[in-house]
Amino acid sequence: MAKVLISIPDELLERVDREAHKRGDTRSGFLQHAAQRELGWPDPVAFDAALERGRAALAESGPFESAELIRTERDTRDVRDRRR
Repeated sequence: MAKVLISIPDELLERVDREAHKRGDTRSGFLQHAAQRELGWPDPVAFDAALERGRAALAESGPFESAELIRTERDTRDVRDRRR
C-alpha cells in the first residue's frame, strides 16, 4: 500500500480526526473510505449485500409493469421535491 503526504487545513484535519474517532477508525482509514465514496468505489461487502436485497425483492415481486412503476416513482419524487 502506498503512503502519501498531503496538506489540508488544520480545521479540516481536526474534523477528520473527530469523525474517525467517532467511527472507531484511524485517520488513514477514514480518508481511504472518504476517497472511495467520492470516487464511487463501493464497499464490496455493502455492494454484494445491496445486490442480494435487490435480487430478493425482484424474486418476490412477480410480474409487473415497469413503465408504470417508473412513472409512479418519478411522480412521488417530483411531489417530494416540490415540498422542499
